[in-house]
Amino acid sequence: MNSSEVSYWHLWVDESGVTRQERRALTASLEADWHGVGEVLTTGKLTDVTEREILVLPPGTVYEWHENPFPQWIVPLSGQWFVESTDGKRVEMGPGEMSYGEDQNSLEIDGKQGHLSGVVGDHACILLCIRAS
Repeated sequence: MNSSEVSYWHLWVDESGVTRQERRALTASLEADWHGVGEVLTTGKLTDVTEREILVLPPGTVYEWHENPFPQWIVPLSGQWFVESTDGKRVEMGPGEMSYGEDQNSLEIDGKQGHLSGVVGDHACILLCIRAS
């Protein structure tokens, strides 16, 4: 990734119903005068945003296997959390990283469906969730 790309983890469902995670990138472009502030690199507006909320996950929290309720951007603001997909891949994320959860309609595999997620370490994890329509 270079400075004109913003990386994120994409949690998705393949054609056989298995959830997978892979690193992807949003391409940024130079905007000469961003809202009167000056020159910045921007990926553009998220035009499909319908809701946003902040979640506070206490230390030790581990959720059962589940699907994201809808496609959503998840941005850790503090602390760390993990996401494990049904293909066995576990990704740990903290501030400065992003995930796009899009694992709806996955198949149950050995009692697992969607993803497993929870807090890493002894501190709460605060997440910003931005629902995409």
